[in-house]
Amino acid sequence: MIAKNNLIKIHDWLWEIPKSFRADMRVACRIYASEKMLDEIFRDRSLEQLINVSILPGIINFAIAMPDIHEGYGFPIGGVAAFDENEGVISPGGIGYDINCGVRLLRSEKKFDEIKSYLEKLGSAFYKEIPSGVGRGGRLNLKGKDFNAVLKDGAKRMIEMGYGKVEDLENLESSGFLENADPAFVSETAKKRGKDQLGTMGAGNHFVEIDKVENIFDENEAKRLGLFQDQVVILIHTGSRGLGHQIATDYIKIMMMSLIKYKINLPDRELAYAPFKSKEGQDYFSAMSAGANFAWANRQLITWEARKAWNDVLGKEGGNLKIIYDVAHNIAKIEEHSVNAGKRKLVLHRKGATRSFPAQPVLIPGSMGTGSYVLVGEEKSMKESFGSTCHGAGRRMSRHQAKREIRGSELKERLEREGIVINAGSFSGLAEEAPEAYKDIDEVVEIVYKAGIAKKVSRLKPIAVIKG
Repeated sequence: MIAKNNLIKIHDWLWEIPKSFRADMRVACRIYASEKMLDEIFRDRSLEQLINVSILPGIINFAIAMPDIHEGYGFPIGGVAAFDENEGVISPGGIGYDINCGVRLLRSEKKFDEIKSYLEKLGSAFYKEIPSGVGRGGRLNLKGKDFNAVLKDGAKRMIEMGYGKVEDLENLESSGFLENADPAFVSETAKKRGKDQLGTMGAGNHFVEIDKVENIFDENEAKRLGLFQDQVVILIHTGSRGLGHQIATDYIKIMMMSLIKYKINLPDRELAYAPFKSKEGQDYFSAMSAGANFAWANRQLITWEARKAWNDVLGKEGGNLKIIYDVAHNIAKIEEHSVNAGKRKLVLHRKGATRSFPAQPVLIPGSMGTGSYVLVGEEKSMKESFGSTCHGAGRRMSRHQAKREIRGSELKERLEREGIVINAGSFSGLAEEAPEAYKDIDEVVEIVYKAGIAKKVSRLKPIAVIKG
């Protein structure tokens, strides 16, 4: 069992589990955290899971954990691992069930005082336009080649269908699609689960928020991104819905069988993988990419719905909602990085982690009722963390525990006393996502900021929350 005294302190915000800790480790593990936060991290199996990641073939440099780390399926959530394209592996557990769960930020030209009197109407309009909840269907029901076109082209296909503008694509990670996506490797079961879920939010920690810019930390970066004090912005947090979950389910079974085929022994079967260049590895990568494209298409249609709700309430005076950026949180991508003074193509697994390339916007949603952050990537992230940073606050309490300890009705009343309009499908769903169930977002962000892998631009405060 790993203990605190097994860690080597690199600096106040970075710790290492040396390769010598366990005989089967191929690389060391690195954890971005404060000493105070370490005590919380040791409450679950997340560091044990990180050590297990370090044994996988072809892993490069380190298995990395962000300060929002917590226990997940196979890989910890808040984990980053890079594998050599030729010698490495791909693991569904390193991406997760909600493929391309991610966040999109829209900006208005309005200040909070200008829309304050419309807030209740806006919350109701957003709740009406954006379907939410487990299994809830949306306004589209695509089949056959029409559905496959979405899996192939992602957000671009939604814009071709009239749900956005071409310039929207300029501010999406990877322009809103992965080119190696192939719908042929997505099962009919997965397609059936996703056929009517475009433009829907789902449940769990997914949400749409109307926020205001509460603090600006870097005026120049804020101006570059079009942000200003007290500005009203929209934050969209959702992913690939039932389709992505089914893709993960299908290929985890296939990967379990590949353990037998390739005679692989693992300390945890949830780490099941296949060599990246194998048929199983390539099939999954094609299907996972299609799932990622579905998620980008989903957030694009929700953007259209948000724009409709905004203008239905505010009319032409509301102006346009423009995209600042869209980032993925659960994804595997081929990226070129410097390794030992040379460039190498790597299979980057980010699970509950965000790409953080220099000058790129980074969107970090907090827990409901607290706040969220806009950051930008720093050059140091390219040297230390494969251009990655944290993705959110990170859970400290299971959903079951949250429902046992927190009354959703009381939480709703408390948030409304704080001036936050709440539209939600159930009190139990609210309780699961209470602020108490998550780590302190301010502390998480402060760690990646002080470690130099992302720079703070602004803090957002929720003024209306829409949940499943």
